Amino acid sequence: MNNASQPLEGTPLIAPSSTDHPLYDQVVEACRSVYDPEIPVNIYELGLIYTIDITPENEVNIIMSLTAPGCPVAGEMPGWVADAVEPIPGVKQVDVQLTWEPPWGMDMMSDEARLELGFM
Repeated sequence: MNNASQPLEGTPLIAPSSTDHPLYDQVVEACRSVYDPEIPVNIYELGLIYTIDITPENEVNIIMSLTAPGCPVAGEMPGWVADAVEPIPGVKQVDVQLTWEPPWGMDMMSDEARLELGFM
């Protein structure tokens, strides 16, 4: 019996990104230009950008997290990301949402970020 109200087993906590969209790489590069003021690594390498979803109409929806809910720039960081992505030619609109699920962890950092921060 399949109970539809149960979450699908194996459903990813982090939704997949539109990696095949022509604007995807430019959006990633824009995200790489945003830094957490307390950490000398960009938010993309830190693993704070969970999902970059780009519609066929070039509307960019970004789901991101922060290293901690008490992060002093929590209220500003989504705006910084939107400001970085909006100027990309072809982007129609940008929506950035904060999430705490799943909570960010150091295992989400790229090797580059770990190296930069001395964890490797």
